[in-house]
Amino acid sequence: MISSYLSIFLAGGFMAALGIVLAGVLAVANRRLFVYEDPRIDEVEALLPKANCGACGVPGCRPFAEALVAGEANPGACTVSPPDQSRIIADFLGVQVSVQEKRVARLACHGGTHVAATRARYEGLKSCRAASLVSGGGRGCVWGCLGLGDCEAVCDFEAIRMDRFGLPQVSTDKCTACGDCVDICPKDLFEIHPVGHQLWIACKNMDDQDEAEAHCEVACTACGRCEMDAPEGLIRMENNLAVIDYGKNALASRLAIERCPTGAIVWFEKDRGPTKGAKARRIVRQEPLPRMEPLPRA
Repeated sequence: MISSYLSIFLAGGFMAALGIVLAGVLAVANRRLFVYEDPRIDEVEALLPKANCGACGVPGCRPFAEALVAGEANPGACTVSPPDQSRIIADFLGVQVSVQEKRVARLACHGGTHVAATRARYEGLKSCRAASLVSGGGRGCVWGCLGLGDCEAVCDFEAIRMDRFGLPQVSTDKCTACGDCVDICPKDLFEIHPVGHQLWIACKNMDDQDEAEAHCEVACTACGRCEMDAPEGLIRMENNLAVIDYGKNALASRLAIERCPTGAIVWFEKDRGPTKGAKARRIVRQEPLPRMEPLPRA
């Protein structure tokens, strides 16, 4: 009996001693390994929109709050927060809100179902990424928008809606330039640009003129008129497609779009969105184009 009590006592003593030793180790580790965190980080994070969209350049609101407190970022870099909220954060941190140009997503395609031909009917999962794996999605233009709305579904800010012709329409006011639509599009048709980039090539078709027009009435045909009318070096032709040098964006004007016969190059107006030049053919058709006839077998 005494032996049993002694065993229990020794076991209890050992556990108590072990607890004291471990507590001491934790106390020393806490003192030696302690990392100070500025309490302002929590307060700044509470003032941010919790969107975690990454449009500010860091992956989430918490890292952005840390960068703000460290003086490595400016409140104006958050494109989701309204200006008044950014000023509140700036006043709290005692800094000035930098003026940053708004950025938005731009779509390099205007080929809706009423102007772009379809060569095959896709049946399956309603997803552009799925359709693109099946013979490119069935569109005549292999570079064109498939119109199944992956970009609309992935946008957390309701900045993209699909119109009746199966084309994404981006709301400049709602877009936060988070880049989710850029990542999801299997055709790489979206790019993030400052709103000051008003000149835009709404096409990625690199076929020659006859082939491009056979598939889409608003495709770039590489006619070169925009290159001739724009200031030297602003626009060049590459692989049958007009390309804009945005390093020379200060030279851009509507003059470059006026003679484009298909309207593939557009000018973004603040209140009207993309506008075409005076010589662009007018599209009045409201119904989808008939499906292209299959190529005859050899």
